[in-house]
Amino acid sequence: MGYKTPTCSIARSCGGCEWLSVPYPIQLKRKQTQVEELLAPLASINNVTIEPIRGMDEPLAYRHKAATPFAPGKGRTVRSGFYASGTHKIIASKECLVEDGRARAILNDVAYLAGQFNIHAYQEDRGKGALRHGVVRCGYATDDVMLVLVVNGQHLPHEQEFNAALRKAHPELTSIFLNVNQKRTNAILGRETRLLWGSTSMSDKLLGCTFEIGPTSFYQTNPQQTEVLYQLAIDGALAGSESADAALPSASTQAAISAPTSNLRVLDAYCGTGTIGLCLAHAAETQDINLLLTGVDQVENNIQMARRNARNNKLEAEFICDDATRYMQALAKDGQNFDVIILDPPRAGSTPTFLKATAQLAQKKIVYVSCNVVTQARDLKVLLDSGFAIERVTPVDMFPHTKHVECVVMLSRA
Repeated sequence: MGYKTPTCSIARSCGGCEWLSVPYPIQLKRKQTQVEELLAPLASINNVTIEPIRGMDEPLAYRHKAATPFAPGKGRTVRSGFYASGTHKIIASKECLVEDGRARAILNDVAYLAGQFNIHAYQEDRGKGALRHGVVRCGYATDDVMLVLVVNGQHLPHEQEFNAALRKAHPELTSIFLNVNQKRTNAILGRETRLLWGSTSMSDKLLGCTFEIGPTSFYQTNPQQTEVLYQLAIDGALAGSESADAALPSASTQAAISAPTSNLRVLDAYCGTGTIGLCLAHAAETQDINLLLTGVDQVENNIQMARRNARNNKLEAEFICDDATRYMQALAKDGQNFDVIILDPPRAGSTPTFLKATAQLAQKKIVYVSCNVVTQARDLKVLLDSGFAIERVTPVDMFPHTKHVECVVMLSRA
């Protein structure tokens, strides 16, 4: 049976899913080719071939985070939807094929109720109006639903009445936040956030761990594929690690079996809220591997959330708030090292200074997770020149119907 390509009434004007009209198997082939063209020349040095891309069985409703801009409509109405490709013209949408079904209904009702309560939408050209954006996060393994209202001011007009009406229309909401952004900028979120109603955070689950997510925390948009991505990173980090069962000649005593015997020192760079590192620590614990986890990130809110997530999951970890490059340079200068270093940098990739420090610190392995294969290929050349060899390359489709592809590369010291 052939693949049935989904249809969207605003696909041509929206521009968000640029490959929606392309059958999904062909999308995967294109992404596989993209990774092979960029990384196969590097992987072939060590006779490694690119593994088949890990796609989704059902590539719809995978986005558990959704956002909308708001703009003035006719009369007192407020418009919401998506920006048309290459513009800031808003295209209205009742639903989105790739979003969690709860999200768009909430965002559209925010716009409707704003009009009812005479709350003016933000005007980009004039810098006036209150309501700028709405952001919804929906739990993947939980029923939590968080809404963040981004406003051009310290308060939302008719705040209490508006929230009451919205909660009545959407009882599935578990928290509502107000984020203040008064700058003339394209950035959605400002620095100040306060709780209007409900829980101070939402929770979700990945690979046996529960994570608290704040209104400005980074958390992967596609949790289903995130588990695939993280499992690849975990497999690479733990491959070859000696477990307690393997270390003992026989199951002679229950006490001996229960005692972890291996130590694995891991540094999670660009750790965010600790999701990769803590999932790794949980997996190591189930295999009787004593993992000593350190995470570093320059965003204070991320580090605070990472520490809470470690406590909530009863996992030992140290999370440091610092610039990753500066922190790793200091460690390398001090002669410290780690068995495994995990990298998950932003789209711009890493810097040569950071990568050289990584090569100095990593005694055995590097696991490089990337959302931009172009910058990943550039960075891998530095690591190969620093004495590492590629062991495994696996693409993962985190964003079906777009050209974006993520990739996990395992390297070991040559």
